[in-house]
Amino acid sequence: MKEITNDVIQKLNESYDKKPIQKALRRVLLKNELSDLFEKQEQRPLTQFKFSNEIKTLPVTNQKKSGRCWLFAGLNVLREIIAKKYDIEEFEFSQNYTAFWDKFEKINYFIESMDDFLDVDIDNRTLQHLLKIGIQDGGQWDMFVSLIEKYGVVPKEAMVETSSSSNTRVMNQIINIKLRQYVAKARKLYASDKKAEIEALKNQTLDELYTFLTTNFGVPPKQFNFEYLSNDEYHIIKNLTPQQFYQEQLGGILKDYVSIIHAPTKDKPYLKTFTVQYLGNVVGGRPIKYLNLEMKDLKALVLKQLLDNEVVWFGSDVSRFGNRENGVWDDHSYDYDEMLEMSLALSKEDSLDYAQSAMNHAMVITGVNIDEGQPNRWKIENSWGDKKGAKGYYLCSDSWFDKFVYQAVIHNKYLNEEQLSARELKPIELKPWDPMGSLA
Repeated sequence: MKEITNDVIQKLNESYDKKPIQKALRRVLLKNELSDLFEKQEQRPLTQFKFSNEIKTLPVTNQKKSGRCWLFAGLNVLREIIAKKYDIEEFEFSQNYTAFWDKFEKINYFIESMDDFLDVDIDNRTLQHLLKIGIQDGGQWDMFVSLIEKYGVVPKEAMVETSSSSNTRVMNQIINIKLRQYVAKARKLYASDKKAEIEALKNQTLDELYTFLTTNFGVPPKQFNFEYLSNDEYHIIKNLTPQQFYQEQLGGILKDYVSIIHAPTKDKPYLKTFTVQYLGNVVGGRPIKYLNLEMKDLKALVLKQLLDNEVVWFGSDVSRFGNRENGVWDDHSYDYDEMLEMSLALSKEDSLDYAQSAMNHAMVITGVNIDEGQPNRWKIENSWGDKKGAKGYYLCSDSWFDKFVYQAVIHNKYLNEEQLSARELKPIELKPWDPMGSLA
């Protein structure tokens, strides 16, 4: 290994003295944030909130201080069906209800998964990975489907938000302490040949954490009345169960949707399917399954569904090239390389392989602007409230879409025969830490 010597430092200082742009930038940075200096004014006309094709959707929702974007996005897709069916101008499903069951199912999934690690070395990489991440707010599309198909949905009024459901950090910390305590005790019981006692420990842990969730979230309703206004006229449908509401009012439609991804890495051939070890929430639920497609094919399917007047759930990396105040994600709006006088370029493949980028947020595409037959910007329904962007709606440029969109959910009727056949292939199993195992 090469040591940093005084001679090395002197040469670096001499090199710096020959860079006038950096000297000027240093003075600017004395009283300005680095992140504020790279945006290009001349790009603003190309990122206007005007779209040639736009689906009218309900006002945005607000996940507040929680990582439930994937649930919000999924429920936002479903609520549009209810809004159109009953001509409702404002409606939300209870995100708290779905999050309650997600948390409880994840707790059980984690505990059951630990059966595979009761006698492995404590430094086993998979065990340490699972212990480190514990359970989180985030999730994947197939996890959303598993929850809705098992527990159904309820209107927001049937199980309202609580402080804990909207601010989950401390609650998650306590749950993960309890789960790691369970693993420590279970492994000691196994090592002491007291395996019969592990089941009782599981039941005790589930009971304690179910109690904890109920105290924080409230009691999930078993039955409710659906009350709504349509054209200022009051209506009520009485004595519905959550499962009835999903099956009867929404037609159990989630089984017909396919999760497609764009992962241009050498270990993931196109037109193959993939799953991820130990990624899920509902034991016995719908397994994680992705169909990997080239970006041009993924984008063509998104366009088909969107132009057929149906919104699209999608996942992307929103930590790159974004302005949350004006609600724009656009890689051409920022000029890091020229300002810093060094290249920061990474291909999408390298960004995935070298831990620079992965999906971290799910939203809903509700519009697109098409110029000379090609999309150049996309309208997005976010779940960060209505104070930023265009009343909570955002946009991304088409070049940003290419680089940072990783997943979309498409009704299977839009897939061609080759894609449908590929969807039925047995999935290739990825390691738990693969970037395609990241949670929105």
